[in-house]
Amino acid sequence: MINTGDILETIKMVDDQNLDVRTITLSLSLLDCTDSDGKKAEKKVYDKVMKRAGNLVKVGEQLSAELGIPVVNKRVSVTPVSIIGAPSGNYVGLAKALDKAAKEIGIDFLGGYSALVHKDATKAEEAFLHTIPEAISETEKLCSSVNVASTRSGINMNAVRLMGEIIKDLAARTANDRAIGCAKFVVFANAVEDNPFMAGAFTGLGEGEATVNVGVSGPGVVAAALKKCKGADLTTVAEVIKKTAFKITRAGQLVGGKAAEMLGAKFGIVDLSLAPTPAIGDSVAEILEIMGLSSVGGHGTTAALALLNDAVKKGGVMASSMVGGLSGAFIPVSEDAGMIEAVRANKLSLSKLEAMTAVCSVGLDMIAVPGDTSAETVSAIIADECAIGVVNNKTTAVRIIPVPGKKVGDEVSFGGLLGSAPIISVSDVDSSEFVRRGGIIPAPLHSLKN
Repeated sequence: MINTGDILETIKMVDDQNLDVRTITLSLSLLDCTDSDGKKAEKKVYDKVMKRAGNLVKVGEQLSAELGIPVVNKRVSVTPVSIIGAPSGNYVGLAKALDKAAKEIGIDFLGGYSALVHKDATKAEEAFLHTIPEAISETEKLCSSVNVASTRSGINMNAVRLMGEIIKDLAARTANDRAIGCAKFVVFANAVEDNPFMAGAFTGLGEGEATVNVGVSGPGVVAAALKKCKGADLTTVAEVIKKTAFKITRAGQLVGGKAAEMLGAKFGIVDLSLAPTPAIGDSVAEILEIMGLSSVGGHGTTAALALLNDAVKKGGVMASSMVGGLSGAFIPVSEDAGMIEAVRANKLSLSKLEAMTAVCSVGLDMIAVPGDTSAETVSAIIADECAIGVVNNKTTAVRIIPVPGKKVGDEVSFGGLLGSAPIISVSDVDSSEFVRRGGIIPAPLHSLKN
């Protein structure tokens, strides 16, 4: 029986609390598009994306109108281009073919200009990695990711060193556009195959032909629920978050199932991550402050975030037929109004953000740093984040933006969901000798649990 109260509550979540489905991501396998002839490969890739994802935007808009739940982004992820492009070596050509398809379809982003080099890289993969700055700086919709570490294999420090150089190159190539190329590139440890969020989405080799993965958003809904239980103990707080996460996830399950049916694809997962936006009232930082912190970044922040992350997962897992992706709470500085204010007020540091990543969904996300930050320092930051992921057997990532010409105290605006970011300070300790050593940081002992 339909409950009128539930309907009204959902309407209120959408109208007043920023509830939305953050993304419908159509995950496509392009394994059948490989070809030793680069031009033929380009055509195969373009044709398949156009055929399978051509109605994605229309479906998203139709579902928004039918269900009354905004579907903010419509995205596509594909098999890592480092794999499908290896027979021809035409990586940049494939990048431009994918970007052309993405623009013609009208989707927001296309992810999968990616490589998995957590243990080592083949010669083809090495060649691919060096094309990332060119491919991303010369396309509009394309996103790139590289997995450089895993709990099973350890940390590939040769790849980590190269990532710092790639990020600096991307920043230089897109210097006239706020170093925006760096916002479309993420470095992972323990990357997952069914992530619906950009810039890190790609279609893993364990995925099927075409799958719909959904990411929901509801920080504003959680914040509104917690405001009603002011003064309650933290056990009660956790229970409120669990119940709220269940309702948010049900919305994602409904939209994802219908989208898959309309697109002739399988329904994959709902990602339980709370994804904030720069809009006031849609902030993960605000949730932590409602719990009792005067500002995010202070002592107690990591504990509050751990509570939030765990409660969201516990509440959401029962509301979906299949959960996956990253599932937790995102803390992207530029995309969260509360995080932005805390950095501006010097109450949230890079070191504290790193500590928070030990218990949240991913890692250091949308961090803007001074333009003169060295490639070795960027690599060292990546290495630290990878260590957290590898040792704790969780996904961590780094999306860092050294903005040319900017220094601490300045600010850069990216627009839209990417928001704006104050330039945050980095340590002046020289880590270059450590980074240049290269090699593999061995996997932790629990990787041998079989």
